[in-house]
Parts: sequence; structure tokens; C-alpha cells
Amino acid sequence: MEDMANGANLRGTAAAALSLDELFGAVEQEWQDQALCAQTDPEAFFPEKGGSTREAKRICQACSVRDECLEYALEHDERFGIWGGLSDRERRRLKRRLG
Repeated sequence: MEDMANGANLRGTAAAALSLDELFGAVEQEWQDQALCAQTDPEAFFPEKGGSTREAKRICQACSVRDECLEYALEHDERFGIWGGLSDRERRRLKRRLG
């Protein structure tokens, strides 16, 4: 029982030692690890100009972290690729409607 308490204290100390940026980075990494695109061919999500986005968008539709992905792309002004099921053009259009 004492070992469990010591382990909790160590985790608390380690968490306290993380900066805010590191903590957000860890949360970001968590959703990215769950993303379906991380398990597929990345080229589908970054097609050549004029290339099809159909396969990437199909994968995004089934992804459980689609909202987190789209939020990340909007916050970081991602200019290339399919993020959260939307192309760059679609994300820009959404940003204009929201902002």
C-alpha cells in the first residue's frame, strides 16, 4: 500500500514538473495516436494538387478523433492536407463562417 502511495506522489511530482506546453503536447499526442490516419497511408491525406481527397475523407468519417483533428488544424492554420475530414479550402471557408 505504501508503494502505491509513493507511486502516486511520484506521478504528481512528474506532472507538476511538466510545463503547460508539454502538458498540451501530451494531450495532442494522445488524440493523434488514436487517429485512423496514423494507421493508414499518409499520402492519401496530402494528395497532389488536383488529386482525389475521397479516400482520406472516407477514413475521417469513421475516425473517433475527427473533431480534435479539425480543431487542431484550425488552431494551427494548417494549409495542406485533409484534417478532420476537410480540405484546406473547406477549412478556410469554415473559418470565415465562424469568425
